[in-house]
Amino acid sequence: MSPELLDQVFPPPVRVRLEEVADLQLPYGLDSFDSGEAAAALATTEVLLTGWGCPRVDTKLLARAPELRAVIHAAGTVKPFLSPEVYDREIAVSSAAAANAVPVAEFTLAAIILGAKRAFPLASLFHARRTHRTGDDLDRHHWLGTNGLTVGVVGGSRTGRRVIELLRVLDATVLLHDPYVTPAEAELLGAEPTDLDSLMARSDVVTVHAPDTAETRGLLDARRLDLMRPGTLLVNTARGGLVDTEALTRHVASGRIDAVLDVTDPEPLPPGHPLWDLPNAFITPHLAGAQGNEVGRLGALAVDELTRFAHGVPLHHPVRRGDLERIA
Repeated sequence: MSPELLDQVFPPPVRVRLEEVADLQLPYGLDSFDSGEAAAALATTEVLLTGWGCPRVDTKLLARAPELRAVIHAAGTVKPFLSPEVYDREIAVSSAAAANAVPVAEFTLAAIILGAKRAFPLASLFHARRTHRTGDDLDRHHWLGTNGLTVGVVGGSRTGRRVIELLRVLDATVLLHDPYVTPAEAELLGAEPTDLDSLMARSDVVTVHAPDTAETRGLLDARRLDLMRPGTLLVNTARGGLVDTEALTRHVASGRIDAVLDVTDPEPLPPGHPLWDLPNAFITPHLAGAQGNEVGRLGALAVDELTRFAHGVPLHHPVRRGDLERIA
């Protein structure tokens, strides 16, 4: 992984556990596999512990690592760097995506609560006036508050499932759309399974947690955004490409819906894009995922997985070949 990440991903307590379970091959913290030192280390390496900035693990690399038995990724998706040949060699793969889902879900819950209270447009108005709100300020909204919300979760991903769990703190009805989640699984999660059109039409809040794939790109298109009721809050902490930006802009500009966007398409938006200046659009710089002290969770999960692998115990967070087609 990128060398500058090492201390963040493996803070001292996690680093101690890592060194208890593994013999670290020097030089660790590689951002390239091309050096002579790397070649010497790879010759006897049994596990690659990877992270953000990892070089591609491909046929060339595998030929230099004959003892490799596992790739344990201390970050989210493995798709950008992992070659299918890894599975041909029956090498185990694990990801810390579940640890990254924790702060994303927390951010989402905060966005839902603040968005339902209309905190963002009311704060903008407060800043402009520099005086207290009036009754008219509250009355301009179609509804306000968290009591009895219907929240539509688009995508039963790790993050989507965590959001459903956190939503138990609210008096909320949760709808879930995910073609890969069975109705029985949805109900066990505490959500009502539904088709996407119904979710868009019934929800007070729509929160997006699907992967960005060829199948899902533009999932919330102009037609589906038209189905949302006046006053609906859209929260997107997944990927900007899942939502039709221009159609969304029209709805937000009209005041019909509010939006909290940690991701956009394009990212970032052009400097003159209307969404920047709309009081009912709150845009953050793709920060919902692990930041700062949250990054240590990724390393801790990876070391947990490494410990299981070392003791011959099944991995808790495997990434299987079949998963690659539908994960982010």
